[in-house]
Amino acid sequence: MKLVVIGIDLPGRSFCQPDGGVLDNVCVGIQEGREVVGLVAGDADSARWETDVRVVPIDEGAVDFRGPSVHGVRGERFAYLAWGNVGEDGSFTMFRRAKLMLNRVDPALVSRAVADGRELVCTVTLTDGRGGPRCARVDPPAITWALGR
Repeated sequence: MKLVVIGIDLPGRSFCQPDGGVLDNVCVGIQEGREVVGLVAGDADSARWETDVRVVPIDEGAVDFRGPSVHGVRGERFAYLAWGNVGEDGSFTMFRRAKLMLNRVDPALVSRAVADGRELVCTVTLTDGRGGPRCARVDPPAITWALGR
């Protein structure tokens, strides 16, 4: 199944950390293994990432998720969006991550995506309530799940 993550309402390229430090080239990407890929500037209009996710049947009709962007243990799988500051040398220094919980997606929606060969689309608001980069587990209404094409 193709997982499409659409980021909206990005917080901007600058971020003042709680310790007073200022980051001035904030970007966000999806984490594949230990690498963060598909970097998008924090002041972009929107962001989009696509990744393959294998849906694996387990006992009693439940499913598990696997793939390059899938993290966590069985029953608690998620995808990470990672925030970092990009240095002049192109280095990425991560400072926050947002968890998109796959195990919280309606199982009927996942089943339909797999059966029909359709994308599972996650739309996530990337600015938190304080105006900074969204982090930690992302819950509704900041995240929605739907079928794509």
